[in-house]
Amino acid sequence: MYKINVVCVGNLKDKFFKDAQEEYLKRISRFAEITVIECAESKEDGVNAVIKEENGILAALKGFVILLDIGGTLITSEDLASTIQKAVITQPQITFVIGGSRGVSDKVRASSMQKISFGRITLPHRLCRIVLEEQIYRGLCIINNVPYHK
Repeated sequence: MYKINVVCVGNLKDKFFKDAQEEYLKRISRFAEITVIECAESKEDGVNAVIKEENGILAALKGFVILLDIGGTLITSEDLASTIQKAVITQPQITFVIGGSRGVSDKVRASSMQKISFGRITLPHRLCRIVLEEQIYRGLCIINNVPYHK
């Protein structure tokens, strides 16, 4: 069974995001053990916020680290499935990182083994978390030949 972590800055405040996350975590649990680690979101501005958030993110990194980054490699759902399969060959777990609204520090970037992008648009980080969880589920369905992916 895969072990997947989602490290993100901030928490889900809105019920519809919480409900969506709960649904995808339940679906993912069929194929993998998944843990969501919420790091404190800084109230400061600019670089100071990114540096404050850095420590929480770095402390949570385990295994093969994948940073979601608007400048990362554009991937398909099939690419994500392949990435998950390849990562678990060399690492006991995979950690996906979603930074806060101001991005992530250079240390967090340097700690990632891969940077991926779901497109060139900017997603609110709470919505990005749901999109990531859906894509993890979709990727696990692809890996396990479960009819969901179309």
